[in-house]
Amino acid sequence: MPDQGGFPPELARQVLAFDFPAADHSRYAELSAKASEGQLSDEDRSELEDYLNVNDFLTIIKAKATASLRQQNPAA
Repeated sequence: MPDQGGFPPELARQVLAFDFPAADHSRYAELSAKASEGQLSDEDRSELEDYLNVNDFLTIIKAKATASLRQQNPAA
């Protein structure tokens, strides 16, 4: 469960620094725009779903990292 923490502080800080490279942010924006316009090919749709799945995973582990740091320093 992401709200239970459990990461050592150094690992938690490293996890919170994870992000997509700028090129991936641009590609995601391009795919999102195509989706809004109804212009996604099957390959584009699959690529967009991959970005969304990785983003979901990052969101979960970042929540776990945040909880870990809060458990180490409850006043923060």
